[in-house]
Amino acid sequence: MNESMNHSPLITSVDVVVTNPMQAPLGNFVLVRIATDQDGLYGWGDATCSGSELAVAAMIEEHLSPALLGKPAGKIEHIWHTLYHLPYYRSGSVHLSAISGIDMALWDIKGKLANLPVCELLGGPVRDRMLTYRSVSGRTFDDVLERVRELQQVGHRVVKVQAAVPELESGYAVPSTSSQQTATDKAFSLGVPPTETWEPELYTRMLPRLFDFLRNELGDSVELIHDVHERITPSQALRLANDLSPYNLFYLEDLLRPEHLDTFRLVRSQSSIPLAMGEVFCNPWEGQELWLDHLIDYVRHDLAHVGGITAGRKIAATCESRGILTAWHGPGNISPLTHMANAHLSLSVPNFGIQEFDANWDHRIEQVFTAVPLYDDGHVSVPLSPGLGCDIDIAAAQQFPYVRRMRPTICREDGTPWAY
Repeated sequence: MNESMNHSPLITSVDVVVTNPMQAPLGNFVLVRIATDQDGLYGWGDATCSGSELAVAAMIEEHLSPALLGKPAGKIEHIWHTLYHLPYYRSGSVHLSAISGIDMALWDIKGKLANLPVCELLGGPVRDRMLTYRSVSGRTFDDVLERVRELQQVGHRVVKVQAAVPELESGYAVPSTSSQQTATDKAFSLGVPPTETWEPELYTRMLPRLFDFLRNELGDSVELIHDVHERITPSQALRLANDLSPYNLFYLEDLLRPEHLDTFRLVRSQSSIPLAMGEVFCNPWEGQELWLDHLIDYVRHDLAHVGGITAGRKIAATCESRGILTAWHGPGNISPLTHMANAHLSLSVPNFGIQEFDANWDHRIEQVFTAVPLYDDGHVSVPLSPGLGCDIDIAAAQQFPYVRRMRPTICREDGTPWAY
């Protein structure tokens, strides 16, 4: 390449900060700082992968960063593919989370260098704000109803609802019983993951009753989402999709495990319920038959796991021609940097659907991060500052150290291991 064509700042250092501002279970963030030879020009990215945080940090520090030093920071696509092929045994959550953090940091640098927000580099905003949703849960249907109404009072038009199965002491994203919580705390005190019991048939029978109850109480005053979280069998998934169809869900999320993707063809052929999938995918090509063959309606990839903004914009573009909408993963266990990246990508794509922003953060987050998405009347927006628009106070981050806290192991009542 002609050297006169390459005026990009050169990468001089790649540093990783692991911090847990909330000192919470699954609250560790893996933050990547890339500095350049241009005075004061650096970028931040998020490489958080809950449950593998230190592995991701080691991947960046020991295996990927040496390939970045001295390289032009503006060659984002070149760097992405270089790092993807570098380990040979490529892909997977650790590798792609590491690439994601590096990718976000490079887009942050490019935006700062141009004095433009990242969404401008992606073609400019298509909208001023983004429809969003929060999640609620409860041990009882009445608990769930109460929390939906609380969110309605502050403007939410779409809410994800999760409810406990009465016969079980725990479940996905629902409060545990006091006895289960005691057992969980004891396990963590011993440094081992707790064990939770799950029975998919009990759940599959309970869920239609939840939606019948909520629709009777709420009518059509709010759109509803539910996350199955891959916890049922293919045959149960097909039955559940049909049972929930009358309740007009905004979408049904993660109905099947990534190992069972072909069952989406059966579901699509027999049910009209809108489907969303993608948060567990760990490269831009995984599960692509779902959107190439229009077997889902929303893509739910996590930009901190799938390859960053570079991967996300390609997924969105592929989906656009098929009328499939974006709904990037946005929980509280990824840092504000990914939420900012979600927002810039969501602002810039025509096929935007909804943006999850479900982070129960407090003032400690503000001590570390200079900006987070702003909620107002059922929507989120971000300040359109250069780059991603978010800086990190490293000294403050270092005051909140890594917390070793493992996800539970899930088993059937007979001891069979099950999906989280």
